[in-house]
Amino acid sequence: QPFTGEYDDFYEKGIYVDIVSGDPLFASTDKFDAGCGWPSFSKPISRQDIQEKADFSHGMHRVEVRSKEADSHLGHVFSDGPQDKGGLRYCINSAALKFIPLAEMDEKGYGDYKSVVE
Repeated sequence: QPFTGEYDDFYEKGIYVDIVSGDPLFASTDKFDAGCGWPSFSKPISRQDIQEKADFSHGMHRVEVRSKEADSHLGHVFSDGPQDKGGLRYCINSAALKFIPLAEMDEKGYGDYKSVVE
């Protein structure tokens, strides 16, 4: 359901990791309000940690985004994102993510990713 997820209207500094594998997926610095009701990002931290697949469900043609390691459904990517940030909108389900605040990144093993959110 749109506008109901924990991270839709959430803008603290930190990273979003795959709730299944713990792989770092998205940075708060790449999050924006797309008005669609789901957390939206202009890009992943690393394209190596996600995979994109054609999705023809519900009579539409979309591009599904899955986590590479856990192979879990994350959401979809669309080409209507901010042009100044590459033009993509990664529309991701809050339930697929876990947020790691900047202040906790070192202790939780994500210290190497602090530079993407500072």
